[in-house]
Amino acid sequence: MKNLQEIKVLLENSESEQVVTAVDELLRHSTDKNTIAQAYYIRGNAYRQQGNMRQAMNSYLESMELDPDGPAAQAYRAIQEILNFYNHDLYNP
Repeated sequence: MKNLQEIKVLLENSESEQVVTAVDELLRHSTDKNTIAQAYYIRGNAYRQQGNMRQAMNSYLESMELDPDGPAAQAYRAIQEILNFYNHDLYNP
């Protein structure tokens, strides 16, 4: 089982599929609230790398439940802003 630091290295190397798998394994075995919150945040980043914004937002929400003031809150708001930033008139003629 990989620790958070090893998982962060995978994320930095854009190995997002491996990150998701490693985080899921870590979540099955961890009981520390801070570790779990960080793991969900990292998994959200991996999903964002993959372009899966829905799963990223879900992971950020899980992290925010455990650590409301953590980095997941800012990441969640950033995705919301990105998704809301398009011209609706261009898509609905």
